[in-house]
Amino acid sequence: MKPKYTVLLRPAARRDLKHLARKAADRVLAALSQLEQSPRPQGAKKLTGREQEWRLRVSNYRVLYEIDAKAKVVHVFRIRHRREVYR
Repeated sequence: MKPKYTVLLRPAARRDLKHLARKAADRVLAALSQLEQSPRPQGAKKLTGREQEWRLRVSNYRVLYEIDAKAKVVHVFRIRHRREVYR
């Protein structure tokens, strides 16, 4: 199936992904591929006080991203453990 959105990882998100354990990284990558079809999947929540920022729970990790609906792009800016992500 052709992706509806393009998922782009910002440099900080790439570093975060690189530091994850292999099993956790595989789960996050699977979630990122699902964002290509639906940037607002079940379980995704809009961050309060932010314009277009969302978070997706992947086990004990959180993927923080912005949606640009006009350009059909999802910008992932952080992938962190849940106790570190909002600092």
